[in-house]
Order: sequence, then structure tokens, then C-alpha cells
Amino acid sequence: MKFVTIFLVIAATAMAQPPKDNTIVLDENGIRNLRIETAVVEETGFEETIFALGRIEEIPENHGVLSSRIPGRVVALDVRVGDTVTAGQTLVRVESRQPGDPPPVVALKAPVGGLVVDSHIGLGEPVEPEKELLDISDLTEVLAIARVPEHQAARIAPGSKAYIRVSALGDQRLTGKMLRFGTIADRESGTIDAVFKVPNPGLRMRANMRAEFSIVTASNPGVMTVPRSAVQGEAASRFVYVKNFKLPNAFDKVPVQVGRSNDREIEILGGLFPGDEIVTRGAYSLSFAGGSAISLKEALDAAHGHEHNEDGSEITGNEKKAAATAPPEHHEASGASPVWKWTTAALFLLLLASLAGRFIHRDPADNIPNQEEG
Repeated sequence: MKFVTIFLVIAATAMAQPPKDNTIVLDENGIRNLRIETAVVEETGFEETIFALGRIEEIPENHGVLSSRIPGRVVALDVRVGDTVTAGQTLVRVESRQPGDPPPVVALKAPVGGLVVDSHIGLGEPVEPEKELLDISDLTEVLAIARVPEHQAARIAPGSKAYIRVSALGDQRLTGKMLRFGTIADRESGTIDAVFKVPNPGLRMRANMRAEFSIVTASNPGVMTVPRSAVQGEAASRFVYVKNFKLPNAFDKVPVQVGRSNDREIEILGGLFPGDEIVTRGAYSLSFAGGSAISLKEALDAAHGHEHNEDGSEITGNEKKAAATAPPEHHEASGASPVWKWTTAALFLLLLASLAGRFIHRDPADNIPNQEEG
């Protein structure tokens, strides 16, 4: 009986907890701590994409090599690997082997502007006309090469658009157009290269950096989409958080019907309207913020300037009259949960049953008088 009693107490406590409200209200600290960000829903378009990994490479035509037309030795080296140079800038001076006092010195100038990516000489080192001295690469534009699975290659063609992300650029996303396919497929990985040309903002991208591609295969205009981070819940019950129009720092949990998805967005078939402001960052954390210090009643009271019921509904005139005329004991009783009342009654009946069971199973020998005492 003890175990049954304990179980009922735990169950009654759990049942007596108020259900979670579909509206979550935060204070300013809660908004900052959860890093909540929102965006307005619009009917734009949905792009079907395929995802691919790849790399950054320099454009071969933008690569230059510095060399000397005469044999000699290096007497001045004005740049190092990693320096940025301009076309025509003097980089190296070579002392000729021709006789003279002093021997003639030839200035070697950069054939192209760009980044010095490699050096093959040192000060005082002898040079020959066939020797490469410096490698210079113009990185204002680079090639982004995606490794596309062979079975997906038929869905793209030269001119296809791609969104490209490189870690060196942070959250910045590049847009490129496909130039061509590679000439040879990779048998081991079952992929073929798709080559894109993209600008290099801040010259932060370098050859062999890792890149991620979302290659667009089809575009459907007039479709409502939201970021993937906005949609929460299980596959059978998706929902988003919509900013409440009336209450500050309040968000309503709204069920949605989803359609297609890509690596960035999810199509919304139902549940939202253009103009809704949804949570795009912090939505997952918001799911666990139901225990906020601010209740829905408190938020509505502050926003509207009068009191509301605990569930946020308006207090009717009859409820106001009943509250004003009821004795204090009535207020306390009316606030009790019906679940708690039934649970209390069940525990009381269980206690009576326990006492009755003890009396029925009592040993009859306990009622037999002591013969010696008689």
C-alpha cells in the first residue's frame, strides 16, 4: 500500500501542474540571453538545390612568374612571401656576370599585380635565365570548384547559379555562375568538377580552402519559405514561434505545414501569413523557456492597463461582480485546480482503504483474553 500511495502522490503532483501555454513571454534579459532574432515572412521563391563540397583554386591566367633574362646573383630582394605587389613594381635586383666596375645591375619587375605566393631565391644566390624566382598570383577573383556527384550532374549546366560559403569569409555568402565541367571525373569518389568563378572580397580566400556549395537546379516563384532554423518540433508536428502583435517580448507557438526543403530554407504550405514576424534564431532555446518569470497574465495586465484571467482571457462583468462579492474563503477555493480536488479525494479514499485493510487482516488471536489474567 505504501508504494501505491507514493505513486498516486507523484501522479497527482504531475497532473496538478498547469499545462504549458502556447504563448511564451520573456523579459529583456531573456531576449538577450537567448539571442532572439526575428524576420518577416514574405512570399519570395523557393530554390531547389543540391549540396556539394569543393575547394578554392587560383585562376591559372592570373598567375605570374618572375625570372631573370641574364645570369648573375641576387644583390637585393625587396619582397617576401605574403606581400602584395603591383604590376611593374621592382622586386629583385640581379648583378650581371658581365665584366664591369662595378658590374651592371638589372632590376626585375613584377609581371602582374597580386600576392607573392612562393619564393625560390635568397639574397646572394646565383640565378640563371631558366630559373623561376618568385610566383605571384592575382587573387581578386578565384575559382570555386564543386565536386558534384555524377548522378546529379544532369541537373546542372554551364550558367547554373550556386551559393558558396567559405569559412574564411564567416557568414558571408558568395554567388557564382558555373563556367564548365571538369575534363576528367574522379572514379573513386564518383564525382565530377563543376567550375565557378567568384570574386574574392578582402583577398581572404586562398587556394585549397574548403568550400560548400548550394547549386540551384530549379526556382519556383511566389512560394513562402522560412529559414530552417525557424522550424521546430517532430516530423509530424512542426511549429514556429511568431512574435505577438500586441505584447512586447511575447511569442506564439504556431503549428505549420511544411513542404520541400533545401540546405537553407523550408517551404511553408500552411499556418503562416505574409507579414508574420517569426523567430529565426533562438527558436530551439525558446522551446524550453516556458518557465519565464513573466506570466501571460502579468504581460497582458501591463500592456492593457487592467487585470486578466490567468489564461490571458478578459475578465467579464459577471466575474468581476462574483469576485467582489465572494468571501475570502471563496477566492481560495475557486483558485483550486479541479485535478487537485479529485486527487485529494482519491488519496483520502486510499487512506480509508488502507486502514480498513489493516483492520480486516488483523490477527484474531489479538482479541483472545489472556487465560492467566482471567
